[in-house]
Amino acid sequence: MTAFRPRILVIDDEPQIHRFLGPALDAAGYEPLRADTAGEGLALIARSAPDAVVLDLGLPDLDGKEALRKARAFYEGPILILSARDRETEKIDALDAGADDYIEKPFGVGELLARLRVALRHRIVQNGAQPVFRAAGGLEIDLVKRRVTRGGEGVRLSPKEYDLLARLAEGGGKVLTHRQLLTAVWGPAHTEDVQYLRVFVGQLRQKLEADPAMPRVILTEAGVGYRFAAE
Repeated sequence: MTAFRPRILVIDDEPQIHRFLGPALDAAGYEPLRADTAGEGLALIARSAPDAVVLDLGLPDLDGKEALRKARAFYEGPILILSARDRETEKIDALDAGADDYIEKPFGVGELLARLRVALRHRIVQNGAQPVFRAAGGLEIDLVKRRVTRGGEGVRLSPKEYDLLARLAEGGGKVLTHRQLLTAVWGPAHTEDVQYLRVFVGQLRQKLEADPAMPRVILTEAGVGYRFAAE
């Protein structure tokens, strides 16, 4: 059975944005969709119902803020704005028009993926679901409060440890490859740093597992990646 891959539509007229963002989204477990103009993007939103939209403000056929307003007339999913315009009023106008977040160009892919995950989690909550994951040993991960507890006691994690754990939990029990995890948490420049990933998985196991040598929460798929074993 094919694993669910959230569809992310990127509306941007810069080919280089699509060249590096498309593969990065794919490696992080998303299905990237591409539009080069506002018209194409609005048509794709209506036709493909993406799970989230990344929208550039500087489009050739229509100002991005106008495209945002048109999209909000029929689309309720997360919309993240990309723009080289750094004036505060531009950000306020975009957020007031219905954007979920605003990211300035140039940007790091790791930051964009993190903001995308946050926007998707918030949408889950608004739709009535509770993004709380439970696993062996009384482990509980609350993705909205960004809180991890074990047996009712708080677990202190570094930001990267938390991001890695959250991405694993969001995997829904499926195997996430080394490349997917490295891209999602550290960005596409680190896709070969498998040893780095192993170190962080080891740190998480020390904090979360009753017996780190016999893990029951973060399971290794030899040579492939890791998966989260929810209760």
